[in-house]
Amino acid sequence: MFTTRGIRLASIGAALVVAFSMMTVDFAEARMRGGFGSRGTRTFQTSPVTPTAPNTVAPVQRTMTPQAAPTAAPRQPMAAQPRGGFFGGFGGSLFRGLMFGGLLGLLFGSGFGGFGGLLALFAQVLLIGGGIWLVMRMMRASSARPAMAGGPNHMYRGGGDPSPQPRPQGGSGSGNAGRRRNADELGITQRDLDRFETILGQVQTAYGAENYDALRQLTTPEMMGFMAEQLGQNGSRGLRNHIADVQLLQGDVSESWREPAGQYATVAMRYSLRDWTVDRSTGQVTEGNAHEPTEATELWTFVRQAGRDWKLSAIQEA
Repeated sequence: MFTTRGIRLASIGAALVVAFSMMTVDFAEARMRGGFGSRGTRTFQTSPVTPTAPNTVAPVQRTMTPQAAPTAAPRQPMAAQPRGGFFGGFGGSLFRGLMFGGLLGLLFGSGFGGFGGLLALFAQVLLIGGGIWLVMRMMRASSARPAMAGGPNHMYRGGGDPSPQPRPQGGSGSGNAGRRRNADELGITQRDLDRFETILGQVQTAYGAENYDALRQLTTPEMMGFMAEQLGQNGSRGLRNHIADVQLLQGDVSESWREPAGQYATVAMRYSLRDWTVDRSTGQVTEGNAHEPTEATELWTFVRQAGRDWKLSAIQEA
């Protein structure tokens, strides 16, 4: 009887813990959160830092963009490593040939010619081997000698210009130079920045008003799907997220680039807004403050086709 009652009490306690944890998750996830969408071929890459977002932001986590599987490098057959020293090269082959011949002679009766013959054989092997080792060492020394020893550390410009240029120090040669790229490839203008600021306010306001038609006009189909999913989850929990007074405080371009699918621009934006969540049935505030503004810093990625307007493509929390 005591055991059964204890099991029931434990079950009730576990159910209450799960219920409270679900309520906490519900309230915490009522607002539109970042980390979803698509940045084209750079979806799984980190964006360059900016004064507005000085810390590295994690790549997009929720996306419909397929991630390319890393290609495995073809395995190269391992070449046999030659043994070093005299007995590992030609001298070793010579010595083994002489020893093999001596053993054959021993088996067929001639032997090494007695103890004195054996010593003479070893002396001949050492003399021949020493001569071969000395010649090979002289050949290696001559081939390893640099053509210009002690010359200045200079490189020359192409096009036949013979004037020497100092070689960059500290590993900043052509390898690193090849990895540099223009972060703002498109050359984002002030008109583009003004449009990004307008879309920021329109998207936040439409999300707070649960205006699906407006969101559909301002975002890509993928982003629209993620936002509609979050709004649907809020509705199923009996919550509604209100957003008002969106104001951009600081913003700058992180990077922009071209792809066959369109032109992309990732912008870091720090903005303020009034953000609060209420219970649909009672109107009671469950999260946030309806009167005090809060600040948020995010990376918003926009995409546009030729001759069309920018649309929101991804959001990342900074």
